[in-house]
Amino acid sequence: MVERLTWKKLALELAFFYLPWFVIGWFFGGLPWLLLLATVLVLLWNFYHQLKLSDWLWKERSLTPPSGSGSWTPLFNGIYRLQKRNRRRRKELANLIRRFRNGAESLPDAVVVFEHDGSIVWCNKLAQELLGFRMPDDAGQYIGNLIRTPEFIEYLSRAELGEAFEMRSTLHASKTLEFRTMPYAEGEYLMVVRDISQLKQLEGMRRNFFANVSHELRTPMTVLRGYLEMAEDPEMLVGPMWDKAHGVMTEQLTRMESLVEQLLTLSKIEASVKIALDQKVDVPAMLDVLEKEAQTLSGNHAHEFEFEVDHSLRVLGDEDQLRSAISNLVYNAVKHTPPSAKIKVRWFRTAKGPRLEVVDSGEGIAPQHIDRLTERFYRVDKARSRETGGSGLGLAIVKHALNHHESELEIKSKVGEGSVFSFTLPERLAC
Repeated sequence: MVERLTWKKLALELAFFYLPWFVIGWFFGGLPWLLLLATVLVLLWNFYHQLKLSDWLWKERSLTPPSGSGSWTPLFNGIYRLQKRNRRRRKELANLIRRFRNGAESLPDAVVVFEHDGSIVWCNKLAQELLGFRMPDDAGQYIGNLIRTPEFIEYLSRAELGEAFEMRSTLHASKTLEFRTMPYAEGEYLMVVRDISQLKQLEGMRRNFFANVSHELRTPMTVLRGYLEMAEDPEMLVGPMWDKAHGVMTEQLTRMESLVEQLLTLSKIEASVKIALDQKVDVPAMLDVLEKEAQTLSGNHAHEFEFEVDHSLRVLGDEDQLRSAISNLVYNAVKHTPPSAKIKVRWFRTAKGPRLEVVDSGEGIAPQHIDRLTERFYRVDKARSRETGGSGLGLAIVKHALNHHESELEIKSKVGEGSVFSFTLPERLAC
């Protein structure tokens, strides 16, 4: 362990150095000149070590101190200890900053650190993607110069720390961003930016869903209420009027029952985040039953059915969900195909896997409607859908059921010629 330099040690060192010169000068004469010579040597010795110190600090910049003698040894070692301590602290600080930045990069939100005057200190990669910042080029830039919208400038001027602020993205008009600002370090603030576009979309879908459900239930309930009010008059319970009222009420109750049943089916399928695709499903037997049901549903319309089924082709999956998907496709074809027209259902094997096709010769669907057909309650012709008893939920059920089976609904249609609804299951599900 290196001893610390003290004034006593320094005084003793000088005393031992000057003592021989003093003794020689005292006995042999010339004491002033000898002391002057000793002082010059001391100054030269200190000057030499000062040069070594300067070279070490500014030229060599190495961690190992130069060799010294006398009082300079503890000075070199003391500076060496300070350098080691400072390097260790810089390393710890660098590790701390690196951990913070790595953590900030792992966050699902954009993070921006800026000073009290709005100049940017640092931001993560997601902030560069969402806000268009470029680091390190934008370091020191005023954040209001990079996000040039009046509402954002007003938000900064209000300095409402912790309060959420929403605005459209200046880079992507379809995105909605949420800003939150909070104190970070002395004179600095931390801004967290989150893309809430999906949340806004889901909120809109939720509002539309409840609005559509309310609308779909209101019509049959209004009809039932009207006839029940008419039934308060005993004279209305006799004659042909009652037969008509009874038929209409039964029809509306059936419509409500079908809507509730489909809502429950859709809710059940959506709630099944992940299903085990290990149940053997006899699709050919299912199609045999659906063929009879389709003929019954067709009734007086006398559709011409053609079921082309590979009776040896079975699959692994969830039987209830597959039945919901396939039956909705077949029933939709019956409901939307003109009387006496042809409906063809094919179940066959392809190189990619088992495939189902439902081909109708109906009116067809315009291209602008195809991408929205799987949305809840979306109808191409609302009046015609109500006449056929459609709820607008069938294809939404098909979409979610097929997603659980690693497949998706394909729709091809041409106005005036008909439509083809199909899907292909993965080959590994064939058995």
